[in-house]
Amino acid sequence: MHESGIIRGLVEKMEKVVESHGGGKISKVKVYIGALTNISVNHFQEHYDIETAGTVAEGAKLEVETSADYFHPQANCIFLKSLEVEGAE
Repeated sequence: MHESGIIRGLVEKMEKVVESHGGGKISKVKVYIGALTNISVNHFQEHYDIETAGTVAEGAKLEVETSADYFHPQANCIFLKSLEVEGAE
């Protein structure tokens, strides 16, 4: 599915960030979902839970910022805004 691939890409980025900061586990993830992505927060959450199982992001709280502005410059984007890591060196 389209969503699974997007989330796998986000997970790869999160793993690289954690690795670059000396390891640890992600406790919170903030993601932006633009108006033109046609993905609901609930649908995204379902795929997020599946794709993060067994990763450094498993069990992390997901916060999603959405936009209803179809003219926003990032209306067709889904991207990682921030994450919190526990246990980093």
